[in-house]
Amino acid sequence: MTRHWSLVLAAVVAAACHSVAPAPAPRALPEAAPAAAAPQASPTPAAIRLPEAIRWVRDSAEHRAIYLQVYRQAAERVEREAARHPAGTWAVVLDADETVLDNLPYEIERVEQRLPFDAASWHAWTEKRAALPLPGAAAFLARVHELGGKIAIVTNRAASECPDTEANFRADKLPFDVMLCMPAGGPLDKNPRFAAVANGTTPAGLPPLTIVAFLGDNIFDFPGLRQAIAQQGDDAFAQFGREFFVLPNPMYGSWH
Repeated sequence: MTRHWSLVLAAVVAAACHSVAPAPAPRALPEAAPAAAAPQASPTPAAIRLPEAIRWVRDSAEHRAIYLQVYRQAAERVEREAARHPAGTWAVVLDADETVLDNLPYEIERVEQRLPFDAASWHAWTEKRAALPLPGAAAFLARVHELGGKIAIVTNRAASECPDTEANFRADKLPFDVMLCMPAGGPLDKNPRFAAVANGTTPAGLPPLTIVAFLGDNIFDFPGLRQAIAQQGDDAFAQFGREFFVLPNPMYGSWH
């Protein structure tokens, strides 16, 4: 996942700048005040309404249905490819955030605090190791291993966040064979890490692997692709639903 300022969060923060509770209106002193006047309650801020994108992710049946649907389609692809490749010679590549791990609590927290994304708060969230699996993710990863495939997690979480991310996966019983976080100082570009999986040059010491499927929530989670693909015809998306499988993330991304 490539972290960007979310339009949604930015809008909420901008709105928050105008949502400070007004001071109590001045009260005229009564001619004869009661001997023991009841204290007036101080005003409280209006309840924050979460953006629609966050509420859709949290509440909608459609969100869950799409995740289960995409992971089932990806599993069908893997089952077909497993019959063509010997065990241990092929792999799937997945992003982490909003693909396998659910960071909705972090997004809600930032909105409720009227604060945008920032690196320090994100690092504190990853240290909690509290992200839960998204629908369909655990079953898919287990199926890949069952069929003899390898699992590469290629994420733009910082290298310093990799140990906690690995621990989060293990706590959620999410199998993986190598996790490639963003190197210190970048680049955000995942293509060199995709190549390392294919060429067998990852730190995990895996052999060269045929990558049979890519899964992610951002167009950058797929080799060689950028947002400019949106300006091309439908043929440019031919690999989606075959080798590429995209999950929905309306909360943030490279699309804004």
